[in-house]
Amino acid sequence: MAFMVKSMVGGQLKNLTGGLGGEEKGEGEKTPAEAQGMTREEYEEYQKQLVEEKMERDAQFAQRKAERATLRTHFRDKYRLPKNETDDNQIQLVGGDVELPKELAKMIEQDNEEEEEKDSVIGQLTNIQNLDLDSLKDKAQATLDDLKQSAEKCTVM
Repeated sequence: MAFMVKSMVGGQLKNLTGGLGGEEKGEGEKTPAEAQGMTREEYEEYQKQLVEEKMERDAQFAQRKAERATLRTHFRDKYRLPKNETDDNQIQLVGGDVELPKELAKMIEQDNEEEEEKDSVIGQLTNIQNLDLDSLKDKAQATLDDLKQSAEKCTVM
């Protein structure tokens, strides 16, 4: 709609002035600032903000990549897998000392606790199939009770 109004009014205005107003820039010859509807200073400030935002996003992205690399390195150490040079490079790119996010650290801590439980004797017994711990406890309790009764009947003590 604006294009039609501009072409109808602009063409007639040009005819009326006789083209004396000097050479006008065509539609395609505008500077980037004029195309955005800004002054040159506003456009430069806008471009500077864009560059700063991009740098900030890139830094955050690199930080997240380093956190993931740290997590992968942790699991590689835990399961004795070979190291990965890419992960080491990502960690060094950020500064070398990367802390895991709280959620990931909590997950690793829970995983370590589960591993410790599985390493204990009771944890190993729960892994054996067809083993009823309740019946095993009952049998052990019955055996202790029998030993106590036989100790009471003993005349030596």
